[in-house]
Amino acid sequence: MQVTETLNEGLKRGYKMILSAQALDDKVNEKLKEAQPDVELKGFRKGKVPLPLLKKQFGQRVLGEAMQESVDDAMKAHFEEKGERPAFEPDVKMANQEWKEGDDVEIEMTYEALPDIPEVELGSLKLERMVTKADEASVDEALQNLAESAQDFKDRKKGSKAKDGDQVVIDFVGKVDGEAFEGGTAEDYPLTLGSGSFIPGFEEQLVGVKVDEEKAVTVNFPEEYQAAHLAGKEAVFDCTVKAVKEPVAAELNDELSQKYGAEDLDALKEQIRERLEQEYAGAARAILKRHVLDALDEKVSFDLPPTMVETEAKQIAHQIWHDENPDVQGHDHPEVEPTEEHTKLAERRVRLGLLLADLGQKAEVEVTDAEMTQAVMNQARQYPGQEREFFEFVQKNPQMRQQLRAPIFEDKVIDYVVELADVTDKEVSKDELEKAIEAMNDEE
Repeated sequence: MQVTETLNEGLKRGYKMILSAQALDDKVNEKLKEAQPDVELKGFRKGKVPLPLLKKQFGQRVLGEAMQESVDDAMKAHFEEKGERPAFEPDVKMANQEWKEGDDVEIEMTYEALPDIPEVELGSLKLERMVTKADEASVDEALQNLAESAQDFKDRKKGSKAKDGDQVVIDFVGKVDGEAFEGGTAEDYPLTLGSGSFIPGFEEQLVGVKVDEEKAVTVNFPEEYQAAHLAGKEAVFDCTVKAVKEPVAAELNDELSQKYGAEDLDALKEQIRERLEQEYAGAARAILKRHVLDALDEKVSFDLPPTMVETEAKQIAHQIWHDENPDVQGHDHPEVEPTEEHTKLAERRVRLGLLLADLGQKAEVEVTDAEMTQAVMNQARQYPGQEREFFEFVQKNPQMRQQLRAPIFEDKVIDYVVELADVTDKEVSKDELEKAIEAMNDEE
C-alpha cells in the first residue's frame, strides 16, 4: 500500500494511503482460495468449486473483509515503522466516496501521536517524608472517644425528666382499635431516646417523662410497614416508665478493653497507638505523593496531545461545576466551558499521567490479579446486597476495570520512584501533619 504524509504539526499526524485495485483483487482471491477447500456448491464436490465461480458467488461478501484487513495491516505496519503510538483511535475514512469495484481505494488517516517521554534521573529527586508518632495525649484522647462511644447509662436523680439521648426503661402494651396485637408488648425494655429504633414519633413523646409515670403514646404505623395487618394503622402504646438514665462514658478498664478484643487496658492503648500511627502514615504518604508529583512535574517538559488535554480540561470543568451545583444530578445543563485554570491543571494531569505510565512500563510495574480482586471487593461494599451484580458488571466492562486498575498502578509507580529517590525522614507533630494536609487540600 502506498502511504503519503499529509500532516505533521507537533503531535498531529495525517496520511493518505492508496490500496491499488490490483492489490485488493489479489487479497480477495487469497481469501477465496483459503476458503475453497471447505466450500460446497450444487454440482461440485466439496473443495472443487472453481475460483471464478466462488468469486462470482461470494466476491462481494469477501470484498469488505479484504479491504478492512488491508487497511488494518497497513496501519499496523505504519506504526511499527514509525515507532509511534496514537493517543486515541486513529480517524480513518475513505477519501473517494464514489468508489466502485475496480478503482483504487484511497484512505485518509489522522491521529495524534503519543510524545516521546524524556528520561528522568530518579536518584536526583530530593524528597522529605513526614513521620509522626502517636503521643500519650493523642492516645488518651482516642481512648476517651472510645469510652464515650461505648457509653453506659446511670440512673438520673429521682424526679428528673427524661431528655433526648437518655435511656428510659419501660413496660409497654400496644393496641390497635383497643385490642393488644402480637409483638406489641414488652417488659423492662431499654430504649434510648433519639435512637430512631422505634416507630417514628414514639420516642419523641417520651421526652420529659419521669420514673413511675404512665404515658399513652399514639403513633401511626408507616404505610410500608413490614407487618401488613398493622401497616398504616393508628396504635396506642400504654407505657410505664420504670427508670430514667443519663448517658455516661464507659469506664476505662480491662473489661472495656476486652470488648474491643484487647487483653487489658495496656494492650488496648497499644492497639490505639498502632492505629493512630497507621492513620498518620497514610496522611504522610498522601503528602509525599504530592511532593513526588510536583518534583516530577518540574523535571520534565514535552509536547502533549491536544485532544487529551482538551478532554481532560472538559472533565475537570464538568466535575467542578457539579461540585458547585450539587442539586443537579444529571447532565441536562448548559455546556461547561473550561477556563485557562482548568486547562493548566489538565496539562499537568496529562503530562504526569503519561510520565507515570512510561516509568511504570519501563520498570515493568504490574497490577496483580489479587490486587484487582481486592479493589473490586472494596468497591462492591458500596452496593450492599448487589455485590454479585457489581462483580458481573466489572467483568463485562473493560472501562470500569481500567478505572479500578489505574490508581493501583499509579501508587505502585509512586512507590518505585520513592524507592530510587533521595528521601529524608522528618519527625513532625500531629498538628504539623494536619496543617500540611490542610495546605495540600487548599491547593487542589
